Amino acid sequence: MKKHIPNALTLLNLLSGSIAVILAVNSNFVLAAFFVFLGIFFDFFDGFAARKLNVSSALGLQLDSLADMVTSGLVPGIVMFKLLELTSPYESFYGDSDASDGFLFLPYIGLLITLASAYRLAKFNIDEEQQEFFKGLPTPANAMLILGLPLILELQNSDVVNALILNKWFLIGLTILSCYILNANTKLFALKFKNFGFKDNAIRYTFLILSIVLIVVLKYIALPVIILMYILMSVLNNITSK
Repeated sequence: MKKHIPNALTLLNLLSGSIAVILAVNSNFVLAAFFVFLGIFFDFFDGFAARKLNVSSALGLQLDSLADMVTSGLVPGIVMFKLLELTSPYESFYGDSDASDGFLFLPYIGLLITLASAYRLAKFNIDEEQQEFFKGLPTPANAMLILGLPLILELQNSDVVNALILNKWFLIGLTILSCYILNANTKLFALKFKNFGFKDNAIRYTFLILSIVLIVVLKYIALPVIILMYILMSVLNNITSK
């Protein structure tokens, strides 16, 4: 019976992601973000449960990636599509800015995030080194980076930040950056605790404490800042380790 617990949690991740897809397509970004974060919660605890119950399996690994592909791959791609759509309602495929009924090309750039996520998950499944660390940004972290943008727009009133987020060049640049960091060879520390001693987990505790402080101070703006901080701390940790 216990061997089914991790897979059940993974399926809850997939269910959460599937609901988030429907909500994102309908531009209900706040609820979509809630279900993505709920899916990420299940994603964290399915692996934790598998390790604690000693029931890790090849099936669980594949199922986990399939669920992540929806929750942390498809949803952020759709969200970026919808954000880019807001910045260019009249930009057609043929470059005719007056053709409101033309094929909207620019928003589809956002789906590159989905493609890069699929590639990253496929690489993860065949890479036996990524047990103690990650190569490239994990898809759940990238999903948090992208989903933070509409939350800032809808729940945190800041004209300056809103103008930046709704700038198409900013969104295109972020899409390209997202695709790159998902598949970069840079080692990023994993939030996996083998024990709870501070010495062995100093960077993890520091990251978690700073993240809480940033959330209290910056609120929703903290989400993309936290992901960028995670990358920076990992790079600095790699340098100091050498």
